[in-house]
Amino acid sequence: MRVTVSEVVFDCADPAALVRFWAALLGGEPVDRDPGWSYVEPPGFVRVAFQRVPEGKSAKNRLHLDLEGGDVAKAADAAVALGAVRVGGIVEDEQGSFQVMRDPEGNEFCFVAG
Repeated sequence: MRVTVSEVVFDCADPAALVRFWAALLGGEPVDRDPGWSYVEPPGFVRVAFQRVPEGKSAKNRLHLDLEGGDVAKAADAAVALGAVRVGGIVEDEQGSFQVMRDPEGNEFCFVAG
C-alpha cells in the first residue's frame, strides 16, 4: 500500500490566529472551518491545518518544517515581522545555512539554504 500526505496538522491554542501567520509566510488564503480548526493551502505544498487542543506546548516539536526562502537572514526578518521569534543565530556549515525559528505559539521551523 502506498499513501500520500494530504495535510500537516499543528496542535495549537488559537487556530484562527496561527493560520494567518502561516498563510502570510507560505502563501494561500486562511480558512476557518470552525472555531477549533483552520487551514491554509499554500501553493505547491500540502494543506497546513491547525486544530485547537486544551493543553499548551510543553516541549520541542518532534517534527518541523524546513522552508527555503532564498536569503535565510531576510526570510527570518520577514517572519519576525509577522510574529515569529529567532532561536539562536544563523548556522553555517559546508552543507549551507539555516536559522531555527518559532511561530507565534512556539512551534519550531527552520529557514534553510544550500
